[in-house]
Amino acid sequence: MSSELHEVAIEPAEEHAVRALFEATSAAWSDGDGGAFAGRYARDATVILPGVHLRGREGIHSAMGAAFAGPLKDSRRVHTTESVRFPTPDVAVVITRSVTVFAGEAEPPADRWELATWTLVRRDGEWLVEAYHSSPAGTPG
Repeated sequence: MSSELHEVAIEPAEEHAVRALFEATSAAWSDGDGGAFAGRYARDATVILPGVHLRGREGIHSAMGAAFAGPLKDSRRVHTTESVRFPTPDVAVVITRSVTVFAGEAEPPADRWELATWTLVRRDGEWLVEAYHSSPAGTPG
């Protein structure tokens, strides 16, 4: 088995399409739309957050719909892309620094930022989140 790193050359339009997925999920979050948010995830997607494991698009829809109606009401999600790579033409691995900004906050506290790994797949021409995992980023420095 080879340990060589294999990546494929991707057109800038594909990276743009991947980044557009983050804009769409952030917009759905800001709108409090659990259906639109979960619609960007694969049917069998996995989401792992500290202490939480969500399974499948329906599980994500249910959990996020409740969160948008409750503790995440009127919040927004901010993602700063650290890296995007394409192991194959239809798979992207994206690393972000992400944070939830709650209603009334100008800036979130530094200790709320997360590091996240997103595994995206392209199915029928559409990029979807297959797996998401986040953990606290810690404070810079």
